[in-house]
Amino acid sequence: MSAVEASARITLRATGTLSPRAAGALAYLLFRRPFVRGRVRPAERSAHMFATTDTMYVGGKRVVTYRWGNGAEPVLLLHGWQSRASRFAPFVEELRARGLTPIGFDAPGHGDSGGTSTTVLEYAEIARRLQDEYGDFRAVLAHSFGVLGAFQALRSGVRADRVVAVAGVCDMEYLLDRFSVELDLDPRVKAMVRERADARLLAPESAIWQRFSASSGAGPERVPILVVHDEDDAMAVADQGYRLAAAYPDQARLFVTRGLGHNRVLGDAAVLAEVLRFLDAPRREPMMECV
Repeated sequence: MSAVEASARITLRATGTLSPRAAGALAYLLFRRPFVRGRVRPAERSAHMFATTDTMYVGGKRVVTYRWGNGAEPVLLLHGWQSRASRFAPFVEELRARGLTPIGFDAPGHGDSGGTSTTVLEYAEIARRLQDEYGDFRAVLAHSFGVLGAFQALRSGVRADRVVAVAGVCDMEYLLDRFSVELDLDPRVKAMVRERADARLLAPESAIWQRFSASSGAGPERVPILVVHDEDDAMAVADQGYRLAAAYPDQARLFVTRGLGHNRVLGDAAVLAEVLRFLDAPRREPMMECV
């Protein structure tokens, strides 16, 4: 747990003692906000520096977008919570070598973008705007929370030939459960976070916790899906990957790793090779692999 998370836990506990309702309001704000902004790591600096950048505004928030290439054959990159587009640096040159154009963005409240919070709906809107600019995507590559954003984007009109979900969160309910455990929320405070999310964040949709889960509802029809998940992922437990693959038995293939956890899986050489093999290959029957 980071120092910021520890401080938030102490503050919520103290606030909850005085007023559970006030603690619920504060917890809801924290639920939407990343505790830290991901920085560009040394290994990512070259890719970050040589990207063509642009900006758009979503909900009044400035969003920084990145493009590596001329825009032909676009591949959409969606990063995770407290992350940024530069985390996909290991993929950039390999995708470029195949004549593809990686296109990413820092979500609101992340990286170099403005704002302090974001939602899966904003991910989807950004994806739609990028599609309007560059056309249909050859593939969508998403990590962690970005997987929820990717599936929401695909359900709301974004088109892609293939989907890759790495260390993905597939259930919205899982996000609230994990957030509640991390901050040791009183059950009453957790209930208030849910109530506020229902009323303010995603209204007027119904059954939002199912509707915005990647494993529920309509998915990307006839689109091959590669699900990559590590057995030792403590952030998005392996069951999330299994559930996502099981939700699309005729489309999804599950590639399981061990010992990489939640973040290192994205930069692992074997994972990179498998993703590229998936993008290069013709459509195949679903299967499960372990390394």
